[in-house]
Amino acid sequence: MQSVAAAVTMVREDAFFLTAWLRHYGGLLGRENCYVVNHGRGDAVARLAEGCNVIGIPGEPHPNFDMKRWRLLNGLVQGLRSYYRQVIVGDVDELVVLDPERGGLLEFLAEQPLRRVLTPVGLEVIHRIDIETAPVGETILGARRHVRPAPHYSKPCVLSLGTKIARGGHFTQASKLFTPEGLYLFHLKFCDFDTYVATMDRRNRVTEEVGVGVREAAIGRHWFPEARGADRAVFEAFAALEMQDGFDLGWLRKRMQRSWKPRGDTGYWQFDRPELPLQYRLPERFNGLF
Repeated sequence: MQSVAAAVTMVREDAFFLTAWLRHYGGLLGRENCYVVNHGRGDAVARLAEGCNVIGIPGEPHPNFDMKRWRLLNGLVQGLRSYYRQVIVGDVDELVVLDPERGGLLEFLAEQPLRRVLTPVGLEVIHRIDIETAPVGETILGARRHVRPAPHYSKPCVLSLGTKIARGGHFTQASKLFTPEGLYLFHLKFCDFDTYVATMDRRNRVTEEVGVGVREAAIGRHWFPEARGADRAVFEAFAALEMQDGFDLGWLRKRMQRSWKPRGDTGYWQFDRPELPLQYRLPERFNGLF
């Protein structure tokens, strides 16, 4: 039984993403080292996460959902640090991946110095509906081969240091930035058109149940109908992203380092997070990773 790394997430009903999360981290770390907060104590989540450490919590809608969620996740991460060298934390549609040419993720994490926060480069897996017509099957990568750089999802999410994580997981109070070569955070929100539509319908219903507007709620703006836009138009726009040659993200890591600075007087640290109208085709070595 390994004590190198644990993975922590919180989920409500998202069976598609939870299945991918469990396949990825359960396979790499062992299910006994996966911690799933079951928001609402859903039967489907409990069933899928069998063999993991499942923590059931009440699921009543609340306008400060994100604030409450990250208060809980912060506490879990800091507690688990006493038992693991590294703790990975994030949303259920976010997966930390090591480039296969650099070895296995668990072995990589075992070699990392302690008392650090690792920030993978964020990549959104995009469904190019104009050319990727096959549905996702047992695994996502392979059926989906395109990604766009997403600085907003370059999250400080691998921790071996006692520090506070901001709501949303985008910032911590760690003052040094570590962006290891070959370490990525894959965001799956846009990996499949049909799944996106179903997920957004469900999240829109949650915000309706909360009963307050986007300005009054501590919930991601993207959960609200007014921020959704036209679903098919969102996916059709991916074709216009400028295709890049190769798969070298070193330039993005350098940008992150150059723009590293305090986030005002909040105690948190940040780098610039511009929208980048670019896309890459993943090398075949990534196929089937999750």
